[in-house]
This record gives sequence, structure tokens and C-alpha cells, in this order.
Amino acid sequence: MQSRRANAVLAALLGAAVLVLVLGAAVGSTGLHALWGPQADPVAWQIVRDIRLPRAAGAWLAGALLGLAGAVAQGLFRNPLADPYLLGSASGAGLGVALALTLFGASAQSTQWVVRLGLTGAAFLGAVAAVLLTLTLARGVQQTLRLLLAGVIVGVVLGALKDLVSIASADILQALQGFMLGTTGLLGWSACALMAGVLAACLLAGWLLAPVLDGLALGEDTAASLGLPLPALRAALVGVLALATGAAVAQTGLIAFVGLAAPHLVRSLVKTPHARLLLLSSLMGGLLLAAADLLARWLIAPQELPVGVLTAVLGGGYLLWLMHRRAVRSVQ
Repeated sequence: MQSRRANAVLAALLGAAVLVLVLGAAVGSTGLHALWGPQADPVAWQIVRDIRLPRAAGAWLAGALLGLAGAVAQGLFRNPLADPYLLGSASGAGLGVALALTLFGASAQSTQWVVRLGLTGAAFLGAVAAVLLTLTLARGVQQTLRLLLAGVIVGVVLGALKDLVSIASADILQALQGFMLGTTGLLGWSACALMAGVLAACLLAGWLLAPVLDGLALGEDTAASLGLPLPALRAALVGVLALATGAAVAQTGLIAFVGLAAPHLVRSLVKTPHARLLLLSSLMGGLLLAAADLLARWLIAPQELPVGVLTAVLGGGYLLWLMHRRAVRSVQ
């Protein structure tokens, strides 16, 4: 029964993803347009092919990476409130971009591929460096609580350092704000190809490591009694988490609540082992961010809302409703 329901949810998420991608390719600065119209106009078709389509696909891929990372984080820490940024990767990425903007004077809104590659690399390196610092402070991955506390400390310290850098170089504040609020407006086909490759690798690794997450869900003692080499497998899970989060953050900036809400939504629909939960969370995350990007472009067209702000409002509202529903159930 659960397997059939999981397959139904999978089919529904795939169908919704196709629909949102089509709508994303059809939404322009003046609203919704028919996709068959631009085919007769080479310039209009180039806009669809080179701007709208990669943006819609890139938003879906970034959301899929965050959804996958969120499911891994919640399984690894056995905490439904864990999110992909728990190990300090968000603060590390922000600090990396702030340092790059200060040193090179580049704009986060620049379309020059050299500048974009530099900022993307700085964000990714900052995210990975923050995770490595967290692992160093936690003295490895043996103790989950120590790892969690180290991640919180690293996030706070690196966030403060980012603020100091931005205060010292006030001219980067506007460019840095664009990264911190999250944006999908600069995604191209090269970014899509990169995220697709990382997503495929992380999904494969997550599928291979899914039995570890199932074992951890029963408790660390139970997982150890199954003969699982927990330290090495935890390190592999942290690697998947860091790679997926770093790749998404490097391309889109900080997108809130997608990685936290996607696994919750999947669990509310179907109870399934982690092998399927990771895939479904990835699809749900992609759908959430692609839909949020669509709304961000369409609600106040021709202007845009920051997609990270929209996901924070919608995701925060969903979690508040979820908390209220659980509180009502506990009273009853």
C-alpha cells in the first residue's frame, strides 16, 4: 500500500515539475505568454531558450539539491527541524562572496561569465570550508550533538565575520544583499549542467547510504548493532550534504526553508524508507523552488520579488501551520 502511494506521489511530483517548467518558460516581464507564439520570432524564441528555460530548470535543480540535502540532514541528525545550512555552509558561502566582492570589486548582478564563475567558486569554497571547520571543531563525526553544536557556532562566527567585511566595504552591501536574499535570475545552461551532475551524484550516493539513515532512525546503538561502520558512513553523509548544499548556494544564493519544508511535505503524504524519501524530497524541493521562482516573476510583473524572501514567507507560514496543527492534536 505504501509503495503504491509512494509511486503515486512520485508520478504527481514529476507531472507537477513538467507543468511548472512549462509555465516558467512562458512567464516573461509582462506576464504569461503562449509558448507557441515566440517560435515565429527568432528574438523572442532566443529569450525563451536562453533566459527563461535555463532559469526555470535551474530553479528546479537548485531546489532539488536543497530538498535532498534537507532530507539527509534530518536523517543524519535525527531531527525534523534540521536544514541543509546546519553545518555553517550558508554563513561560509556568504563570507566567501563578501571576500570576493571586496577583493575583486565585482558585482553579484554582473552577467560576465568570468565574474559569475569567481563568485560561484567563492560561495562554494566558503560553504565547503565552513563544513570542514565544523568537522574540525567537532573532532570528526562520532558525536552527533557535538557536530550540531559546532555547526551552530561556526555559522554564528562566520556570519559575524561576513558582517564585518560588509561594514568595512560598504560598496558591496547591495551586491551582497542580492546573494543573501537568493536569486534565480542569473542561472544559465552551464549552471544547470553543473547542478544536474551534482544532483545525479548526490542522489546515487544518497541511495547507497539510505540504509544508514534507516538504521540511525532507530537509534545509534541499533545502527551500530547492525554492523554499520558509523563514523565512515556519517562522514560520507556529511559529504553529500555539503556538496549538495554548496552547489545550490553557489548558484542561487541563500534560499530559505526549501530544504527544511520539502522532507516535511513528503512525510505528510507518504511514509517511506530513506531510499525513496531522498528522491521524493529532491523532487518536492525542486517543485517548491520552481513554483516560488514562477510566483516571484509573475506576482508584481514586470518587477520581481526576491525568491529567497518568498520561500521564507511561504515556508515559514507552512511550518507555523504545522506547529499549530500538532498543538491542537496534542490538546485533543
